[in-house]
Amino acid sequence: MDKGQEFLRPGDQRQMEPKKPFLMRVRYFMAWLLAGPQSERMKKAKSRIGLAMLSFGGLYLIIAGSMISYALNRDSSQRSAIRSQEAVSSARPDIVDRNGEVLATDVRTVSLFAEPRKLAASFDVDEATELLTAVLPDLDQREVRDRLRSGKGFVWLRREITLEQRGQIHRLGIPGIGFLNEAKRSYPNGPTLSHVLGHVNVDNQGIAGMERYIDGRGLAELHRAGFATSRNQEPVQLSIDLRVQHVLRDELIKAHQRFRAKAASGVIIDVNTGEIVAMASIPDYDPNHPGGSMGDDRINRLTTGVFEMGSVMKALTIAMAVDSGRFNVNSSIDSRFPLVVGRHQVKDFHAQRRVLTLAEVFTYSSNIGTSRMAMTLGGEHQRTFLRRLGQMSRLQTELPESAAPLLPRRWADITIATVSFGHGISVAPLQAVMGTAALMNGGLLIQPTFLRRTPEQVAAASTRVIRPETSNVMRFLMRLNAERGSGRRADVDGYYVGGKTGTAEKVIGGRYAKDRLLNSFMAVFPADQPRYLVLVTLDEPKGIPETHGLATAGFNAAPTAARVITRAAPLLGLQPRFDLPPAAQSIQVGYRGPAAR
Repeated sequence: MDKGQEFLRPGDQRQMEPKKPFLMRVRYFMAWLLAGPQSERMKKAKSRIGLAMLSFGGLYLIIAGSMISYALNRDSSQRSAIRSQEAVSSARPDIVDRNGEVLATDVRTVSLFAEPRKLAASFDVDEATELLTAVLPDLDQREVRDRLRSGKGFVWLRREITLEQRGQIHRLGIPGIGFLNEAKRSYPNGPTLSHVLGHVNVDNQGIAGMERYIDGRGLAELHRAGFATSRNQEPVQLSIDLRVQHVLRDELIKAHQRFRAKAASGVIIDVNTGEIVAMASIPDYDPNHPGGSMGDDRINRLTTGVFEMGSVMKALTIAMAVDSGRFNVNSSIDSRFPLVVGRHQVKDFHAQRRVLTLAEVFTYSSNIGTSRMAMTLGGEHQRTFLRRLGQMSRLQTELPESAAPLLPRRWADITIATVSFGHGISVAPLQAVMGTAALMNGGLLIQPTFLRRTPEQVAAASTRVIRPETSNVMRFLMRLNAERGSGRRADVDGYYVGGKTGTAEKVIGGRYAKDRLLNSFMAVFPADQPRYLVLVTLDEPKGIPETHGLATAGFNAAPTAARVITRAAPLLGLQPRFDLPPAAQSIQVGYRGPAAR
């Protein structure tokens, strides 16, 4: 016997033997269970052990299956929540102008979110809050802490973070904190087209202007379904010409400042298609930062505001008179004395105190002569004509922002008179443009649009409202007014401009205020072959030394329109034509001159 073993007890011998591996022991145990003939007692023991193993195995399988199912369902619901958020902020189609210039597009940004349930199970919320606010110090600690403790599956922490901030947060290694690639709308031209394009909210949903129109045509549903991606959306092409838009907005800003006006607005429309080539309303805002869109002074004054347009509406009244067949360009209208209607008197601003031809009524902007023609035809005829020209119902364009006209409650004799020269009825300025365009293009009322139109679409959107012969007379009168009347300061050499001024006193406290004016100038060019109509409005302009202190439309709105035409006409492809004959020779309407009484 070895000397070291003589003092060992029998149990000590087993302790000295090397331990068998676990798997070997399992094999021995299974061999014992499956051994051959054994005693009845041994068989019962084996049966009980086998049953216990099966029971525990089944229980563990159930628990494991439940945990896997929970994890999958949670991940699925989590992914669904994230997917729904991502769908709302997913890609929108580019918006481009008529020449393909990008007006609105998507850029990719990174946003920070949290999964509070996952974070709370493995990380201290207070510590996570401190770490996150250290990287993003402008986050509100209390708000972040409340969101992380909410127990929700998904919460936003910050929309739009920088790549550097993403890297810093990622290195913190906080479980349940993630990043989501989102689409952010970008407007490369800033405020240039704010009232046309509108803007989107933080989820990239259109909430104003053409952006809202695009959502209204099914994009919002695609977002919610997760099908709106940058790969399957064609750009939306507008009728806007970005170059002309820059010109119009620039001239309106200059006029707004020069005449110290409360606001300014303008539009250029193709009279033959109804396509809006440019539209601006000053003050405007930057759609990249749409918080500046709030406030009554930031509205789109051309579609959302309604105004008494003043004498520019005389064009509609005179067109009504000519189209009725009861008047022509040489008809005589007694304008010697103020027109008495009940307890009211209608007077002229530039009273001639003589019998005027219809052409002179337009050129001298005679309230008396215009009222007499309207009253001769009657209120029913007047309402029917205005309704036919789209002045009695809400203007419909792609822009969701539009206002219904304000109409007289009673159409008495004094109403017929005042409406004839643009008082007593308030319309959206673009509505007045639509009606006047029909007088210029041969007599077709065409619904305005901000989208490109095919010839077939133009035909479908057109309705004849006056005779072509009436349209010819109205083109002549517009040109004559630019040659001899209040539109002289709007004439641009080479482009044969025609136009009509409008100086309307605003209603303040239920009364007309003589020192609070809404000035307008409606210009057509070229007047003999009309292509475009321009409207310029100035709200409460002030007289300046260059205008001898006068603030009427002929001194501010008309020259502003002239500057717009001078710069925009070449961009629109119009070649100047010099040495053109006067209107009486160029536009044949049988005009016999001022001597016709």
